[in-house]
Amino acid sequence: YRIGQLYMISKHSHEQSDRGEGVEVVQNEPFEDPHHGNGQFTEKRVYLNSKLPSWARAVVPKIFYVTEKAWNYYPYTITEYTCSFLPKFSIHIETKYEDNKGSNDRIFDNEAKDLEREVCFIDIACDEIPERYYKESEDPKHFKSEKTGRGQLREGWRDSHQPIMCSYKLVTVKFEVWGLQTRVEQFVHKVVRDILLIGHRQAFAWVDEWYDMTMDEVREFERATQEATNRKIGVFPPAISISSIPLLPSSVRSAPSSAPSTPLSTDAPEFLSVPKDRPRKKSAPETLTLPDPEKKATLNLPGIHSSDKPCRPKLE
Repeated sequence: YRIGQLYMISKHSHEQSDRGEGVEVVQNEPFEDPHHGNGQFTEKRVYLNSKLPSWARAVVPKIFYVTEKAWNYYPYTITEYTCSFLPKFSIHIETKYEDNKGSNDRIFDNEAKDLEREVCFIDIACDEIPERYYKESEDPKHFKSEKTGRGQLREGWRDSHQPIMCSYKLVTVKFEVWGLQTRVEQFVHKVVRDILLIGHRQAFAWVDEWYDMTMDEVREFERATQEATNRKIGVFPPAISISSIPLLPSSVRSAPSSAPSTPLSTDAPEFLSVPKDRPRKKSAPETLTLPDPEKKATLNLPGIHSSDKPCRPKLE
């Protein structure tokens, strides 16, 4: 799954990017933490102005991006999202992976004990996704892997399929602006849940593409795809350089540079282009029910917890 996750993130980012919109990779390199050990640090800029709801576009500038910083010490990762335009806005996600079907209810008991949580279970096969993201080829109910024999997933698949694992996430959203706090926090939790559901459906449906890859091969795929994605959204810094050695102690590392360092050479892989025509599926309307303004918002997604009302997903 570690390889599948890296593959899915790179390919998904490329598919969801277009000129001026998408995910720009600024930095991707080894990192050493005194407590968690060796890992990988990535910094990205997510340009998403056109994807914001109308009430949000009215108050943000046209050139708008969110900074994503992630520290991957698999099977534990930390991801943070911030925005310089909105200094009181942040998303903090802690992820832990375990070989079970989401049965560990105490996996985050040592974190944020004083915060109210809401637990969400994400079912990659049966939960509905926004209609615009639906593809029959990525539907776990219809997909069957040729290499592994896994699929098709039916109701109750978590109790019958092996091997199985769960991605547990503790998601905390903060937007400390009076009058908009609840609305923004609840909206962000909904978006995070949709992204996790879509991404993990794709990781399962793309298993035949990444199953035989080594870590070196998926890192090369990641590098080439990230360069292609930067070109696709109209960002032309030097190419991304992803290395696995040497690992330097955090105490002697300098601050992240604004852009990586090798000449661009890779065009977008043809198979990563987004098909213009895709099957449609009837899904629930994308409406947002706003909670009581007096309450905070934090979600726990199956394998996901959050601090204002967390949410928690179970994924294979």
